[in-house]
Amino acid sequence: MEHLTTLGRLRRMALALAAAAASLGLTLGAVSPAGAVAVPAEFGTDYHDPLTAAPAIATPHTRSCSVTVAEAEFKDFTPYTGTYTPPTGCGTPGRWSKVVLRMDGSVAGRQYDRLGYLDIGGVQVFRTSTPEPSQDGIDWSVEKDVTRYEKTLSGEQSVDMLIGNVVNDTYTGVLDVKVTLTFYAPEPGRTPSATSSTSAPDQVIPLSDADSVTTGASLTTPRNSERILAEVYATGSGGGCEEFWYSAVTPSASYSCQGGDDGPYREVEVSIDGKVAGIASPYPNVWTGGWSPYLWSVLPSPTTFDVRPLEFDLTPFAGELNDGKAHTVDVSVLGVPSGQTGWSAPTNILVWQDAHKSVVTGAVTSYRTSAPQVTNTYADGSLRSLVTEGAHSLKVSGYLDTSHGRVTTTVDRSLTTAITHHWTPDENTDNQTGRWTDAQKVTVNGRTSRTDRTYTLDGRATIDTDNRLRVIMAVDDHTRTDGVLRDDKYAGDATFTLGVAREDRHAVATTSERYRLREAGVCYDHTLATQQGVLTKDVRRC
Repeated sequence: MEHLTTLGRLRRMALALAAAAASLGLTLGAVSPAGAVAVPAEFGTDYHDPLTAAPAIATPHTRSCSVTVAEAEFKDFTPYTGTYTPPTGCGTPGRWSKVVLRMDGSVAGRQYDRLGYLDIGGVQVFRTSTPEPSQDGIDWSVEKDVTRYEKTLSGEQSVDMLIGNVVNDTYTGVLDVKVTLTFYAPEPGRTPSATSSTSAPDQVIPLSDADSVTTGASLTTPRNSERILAEVYATGSGGGCEEFWYSAVTPSASYSCQGGDDGPYREVEVSIDGKVAGIASPYPNVWTGGWSPYLWSVLPSPTTFDVRPLEFDLTPFAGELNDGKAHTVDVSVLGVPSGQTGWSAPTNILVWQDAHKSVVTGAVTSYRTSAPQVTNTYADGSLRSLVTEGAHSLKVSGYLDTSHGRVTTTVDRSLTTAITHHWTPDENTDNQTGRWTDAQKVTVNGRTSRTDRTYTLDGRATIDTDNRLRVIMAVDDHTRTDGVLRDDKYAGDATFTLGVAREDRHAVATTSERYRLREAGVCYDHTLATQQGVLTKDVRRC
């Protein structure tokens, strides 16, 4: 994402805000020498471009070169198609030290948030959603490390990109985007290529169409596979109840978003030949139109612009998959009512191969799981409530006889869900809290790597007698992996009048984000805050 780096930018923004305020009959204070700006009483026709507190992607100090992958204006549901050709001036294709994707976008007028994807060679390398624009227009950008796809990027490939959009007399915002890839050459003795450092897979096998749920996909892996991961870009979207899946209720409860017997419990499963091979908790994405658009006018909810795939370690099944036969892979979202749509889950299979053996044999040696345990407790009355608790676990072990000896891998993963939802019969008060944990231990020949993820959401919405909607929201994305801590915490409070033209909404909002990263030798701690779309705080503590 875009990061503020100069005081001059702040001063220019202050002048623009002063002009916008003048058009509203407001008076702002003078710009201070430090570049601080006064805040208007409510949102105007323009505000700060979207940004996040996340760190910029670290890149090596080696030769680099860039390739434009896609450049398009999205006005409807027509995908952009083209051809990607790798660069030749930054080392041997497929052996770069790092590859960084950057998408730059602009939009003005009125528009909903939109979900999009980028496929290269059929492999989904990027999934995103868009900000909702101001009347005068916004620019935004997002970066992603895509080094793991460098084998796909090593040769000429087809390009398919879509950010589905609707443009008419009401929704006027055309999404103008450009995507580039920047490649960094390896420097012998200093910056190894991703392949030589074993961080990038030897093959990435796409399993599904760009924007669908994977069902009945046929997978044939190389017979010398020694590590296999699945990555699933699972998103609930489309404006229906599955966009707010954590709000769904059981059939016995009276609420506008009806779910199935499991209520708001959702879980993403990967199955191989009908057997559950991986489980994960989906992230409770809140797109920039969710709850209240003024919450996200500058600072998006975590992962909004760079939708993170869920990862599943399938290595214990590699011995079975290495038999040279086609196997059936299904990706499902548990808890979605039968026949109901709203989820997409495009899937890639990442494979690392044994460089010194053409066939690697092995087997699954132990397997333990059961059906998810879900309870829903509903209480009716002047304040209705639904309390949901869920848990599921999977533990599987398998071995492979590789060129460097027998390797045994055990994957032990456990999920929990805890959601409390309170609402009045007219839903003018609608409060909910959710906490999801996803803990995984992967043990390879006695050496264990552990990843603990915790997602939380606390949203409180009220509509008063003047039809003013107020939403207080807190979202946290917390991950700890082998001592590395990443924490992305957002908080916001927004109020506006419903059912009137934008200029009559009298919208106000205060928002903040704090992103922390801790690992050996690294300390990153960045806080941003806004008020009425004006950036009021930009502090780095490390």
